[in-house]
Amino acid sequence: MLVLRSRLAAALAARTLAPQLCSSFATGPRQYDGTFYEFRTYCLKPSKMNEFLENVKKNIHLRTAQSELVGFWSVEFGGQMNKVFHIWKYDNFAHRTEVRKAVAKNKEWQQQCVIPNLALIDEQETEITYLVPWCKLEKPTKEGVYELVIFQLKPGGPALWGDAFKRAINAHVDLGYSKLVGVFHTEYGALNRVHVLWWNESADSRAAGRHQSHEDPRVVAAVRESVNYLVSQQNMLLIPTSFSPLK
Repeated sequence: MLVLRSRLAAALAARTLAPQLCSSFATGPRQYDGTFYEFRTYCLKPSKMNEFLENVKKNIHLRTAQSELVGFWSVEFGGQMNKVFHIWKYDNFAHRTEVRKAVAKNKEWQQQCVIPNLALIDEQETEITYLVPWCKLEKPTKEGVYELVIFQLKPGGPALWGDAFKRAINAHVDLGYSKLVGVFHTEYGALNRVHVLWWNESADSRAAGRHQSHEDPRVVAAVRESVNYLVSQQNMLLIPTSFSPLK
């Protein structure tokens, strides 16, 4: 009887602690809000970037009538050239399904933008992400440049690396050299991947801030802890298009 009571007590304690361990980075069914963000990356044919962007600019109002465009950028540095990156917001998966059906039936959008642009695209990639619970999507009030940093972390999920990763991000935020726009955890795509989107006034101000962070003991300590869970990372410097809501 004493053994049974001990086991029951341990089980109840585990249930009590489990939400606390997962809450800081919970995604999927552990999130109360079903809102998610679709990341789309298009690699374009060389010399076709301007033509592609002009087609989108003329017709983007047809697409944004169906769902919210968070931002639309061209990639300036980092990885493959002739690349565009855009983020779309959806209330839930049913909402995205409805939008995709409506977009497919919109002849004006299909004929004026989708069909002409298909011939200009070499590759397409999509990921479904959730904004982490401890971060709200911020919208800078000034024009600038954006940095998207992609972290591939060890298998085990946020229960393993979530708290250390959060401390590393907040250490950079506290320095104030860059504005955190959002932290996104991939739900569909490469798992254990986190995207961090930053805003900077310019590429030079970003560089100066990075030099400062490398000498800050709080940042160094937090990063040193988080890299124990890191597999790889990469970044891109993004330039917002004229029709991007995030400038």
